[in-house]
Amino acid sequence: MTSPAVETHEHHDIRPIRKAAMWVFLGSECMFFGSMIATFLLYRNNTADGPGAEIFDIPFTSASSFVLLMSSLTMVLAHNAFEKRDARGTRIWLLATALLGTTFLAGQIYEFTEFVHKGLTLSTSSFGSSFYMLTGFHGAHVAIGVLMLLAMFYLSLDGRLYEDRGLNVELVGLYWHFVDIVWIVIFTVVYLLQV
Repeated sequence: MTSPAVETHEHHDIRPIRKAAMWVFLGSECMFFGSMIATFLLYRNNTADGPGAEIFDIPFTSASSFVLLMSSLTMVLAHNAFEKRDARGTRIWLLATALLGTTFLAGQIYEFTEFVHKGLTLSTSSFGSSFYMLTGFHGAHVAIGVLMLLAMFYLSLDGRLYEDRGLNVELVGLYWHFVDIVWIVIFTVVYLLQV
C-alpha cells in the first residue's frame, strides 16, 4: 500500500535536482561564453588589414537584439500560461517565442552573409575568427532553444507536457533566458563597445 506514496515522494524530490542540474549546466556555459568573449576582446583590434567593426550595421543588429529580448517576454508568458494549466495559451506563447528566435537567427544569417561579401570571413583575421566563433556559437544555442520550444509545442498538443518530468517549460525557460542574457553581453561587448 505504501509504494505509490513512496513513488510520489520520489517524483517530487527529483524536481529540485533537475533544476539544480540545469543551473550547473548554465554555469558551465557561462565559463564557455566568458572565455570566448575574452578571446574576442584579445583579438578585436587584430584585423590583419581586413574589415573590422566598421562594417557592423548597429541599427540592424539592434533591431535583431530587440526581437530576441522580446522572446524573453513571450517565454515568461508561456511559463505563466503553463502554470495556470492554460494549454492553448502555453502553445501560443511557446510558438511565439520560437518564431522570435527564428527571426533573430534569420537576421544573423543575413548579417553574416553581408559581412562575408564585405570581406570578413573566418580566415580573414583573428578578429574575424573570434567574432564568428562567438556569435556563431551563440546562434547555435538559439537554434537548440528553438528546437526545444518546438518540441514543447509538439508535446503540448496531446497533453504530454508535464511539470515534474522530462524537459519542461520551466527548464527550457531558464535556458532561453540565459541565451538572451548572454546576447546582451555579446551585443554590448562586440557591437556597441567597438564603434
